[in-house]
Amino acid sequence: MDKRTTRVTRTTSESRITAAVDRGPRNAAQKESLNTPMPFFNHMLEHVAWRGELNLVVDVTLDRFDLAHVITEDVGITLGKALQEYIKANYASGIVGYGSAYGTIDEALTRAVLSFESRAYLDFNASAVTLPEQMEGMCSEDLVAFFEGFVQGAQCTLHLDLLKGRSGHGHHIWEATFRSFGMALYEALAVRPWRSGMTAGVAGAITYDVSTDVECAE
Repeated sequence: MDKRTTRVTRTTSESRITAAVDRGPRNAAQKESLNTPMPFFNHMLEHVAWRGELNLVVDVTLDRFDLAHVITEDVGITLGKALQEYIKANYASGIVGYGSAYGTIDEALTRAVLSFESRAYLDFNASAVTLPEQMEGMCSEDLVAFFEGFVQGAQCTLHLDLLKGRSGHGHHIWEATFRSFGMALYEALAVRPWRSGMTAGVAGAITYDVSTDVECAE
């Protein structure tokens, strides 16, 4: 039986962030469960929940410095860790652990490819479009920071290719990007009984034996 909910809280001297992933029946109050100080960021996370068919909870508490980069990166790290733990908890069910998807809205088109293999790598390719520096009160670089944080927390490989989009329509480019990301997550979280006990990569689950205060032979 799959374990459907994972909750992670990450605390630093700058922030306390809780992220939860739930794959139960749809939460009709999803909007109210996304609580960052930035409405546009909440809107992007809503796309992930909607296209990934996930119930997401994100709750942010900050120190007195309200820094967008800290918020987006730390939310990415925390949500990524929650997804990593969710996938680990469901190996026995046959969770896939990898996925790819295209996302679109009107003229914008993006592609997301990800694999949860304990390898943190982000390739964010926006060479085909012109991203605005500012969008709905946010810096585009802070939205990129979310994905940078996500691959750290999830220890996954993520390629995001922004394939089409018009100058002056940055909102659509970002919507398509978060849509494709959510849809790739949907594929990665699919359960196929044939894959019971398997990881996304043939290396399997990675473990480390660590010792401290030991003498090393010269």
